[in-house]
Amino acid sequence: MADRPLPSLPPRAADSHKGDFGRALVVGGSRGMAGAIALAGMAALRGGAGLVQLAVPEDCSHLVASFEPSYMTVGLSGDSQGRMSQPAQVTLAELLGPATAVACGPGLGRSDDLTELVGWLYRTVKQPAVFDADALNALAQRPDLLASPGGPRILTPHPGEFRRLIGNPAPLARDLCEREAHTLAARSGIVIVLKGHRTLVTDGTRQIHNTTGNPGMATGGCGDVLTGLLTALLCQQLAVFDAAHLGTHLHGLAGDLAADELGEVSLIAGDLVRFLPAAFSRLRIQTDGRLGF
Repeated sequence: MADRPLPSLPPRAADSHKGDFGRALVVGGSRGMAGAIALAGMAALRGGAGLVQLAVPEDCSHLVASFEPSYMTVGLSGDSQGRMSQPAQVTLAELLGPATAVACGPGLGRSDDLTELVGWLYRTVKQPAVFDADALNALAQRPDLLASPGGPRILTPHPGEFRRLIGNPAPLARDLCEREAHTLAARSGIVIVLKGHRTLVTDGTRQIHNTTGNPGMATGGCGDVLTGLLTALLCQQLAVFDAAHLGTHLHGLAGDLAADELGEVSLIAGDLVRFLPAAFSRLRIQTDGRLGF
C-alpha cells in the first residue's frame, strides 16, 4: 500500500485568538497518578489547543495544577481512594458544553463508578474524543458500548489493552492483533491507534503504519503525551483519522529528536512534551502555507 500523505494543519491567521484553536477537556487523574493527566495537559498545550482544562478528582487537583500554570484544573467529586466518583458526572456535564474535543483516561484508575462514568462519556459526548489507559479498561467491561459512540472517537490501546477490549486475554501475534483492530474499527465506526513498533492507525477502511519513534519511548507516560497531542489536533478541526495520523507521526518525531540529544536510555515522557515544538518545526511551511514535510 502506498504511503498516505501526512495531514496538515491550516495556517494561523495573524489576527487569531485562543478561541480559534479550540478548548480541550481532559478527564482523568487520581491519587498517585497526577502526573499522567498533567503530561496529557501539557501535551495538549504544546499541540496547539487554545485552552486546556483538566477535570480531576478534588483529592489531587492542587497537585495537578502545580505542574503547569498554562492549563486550568477543575476538582471533581471523588471517592475515599482518590478516584473520581459517580457524582462527578454532574460537573462534567457542565464542562462538556464549551469543549471542542475531549480526552478520557490518563491516570483515571479503576472502579465501578469509573466504568459507568466512562461508558456515559463514550456514548453521549458529541464532540470528538480520545479514550486511553484506564478509560479503555473501563470500556473493556462494557464491550456492548463500543459500537455506540456518541461522536467521533479515537481509541489508543497498547496490545494488552486491546486484547482486553476484544475479550481475548491471550497474547496475539502482531499481524493477528492488527487484523482484529481493523475489524473492531470498522464494526464500531471508530479510529483505533494500536500502539507499538510501527503503530497502526486504522478506521477499518484506511490504515497507516507510523514510521517515527524509537525504543527510548518505551517508558511510562508517553501514551499520556500522545493522548493530549491528539486532543489538541482535534481541537484544531482535524478529522479523527487525520488527527491520529499526524499525531502519531509528531509524537514519534518528538521522541526521535529527544533521543538524538539525550539518548534512548534516559528518555522520559516529559522529554516528548519538551521536544514537540521542535517536531512541529521540523515540518516545514510549504508554499500553500500548510504544515507538511
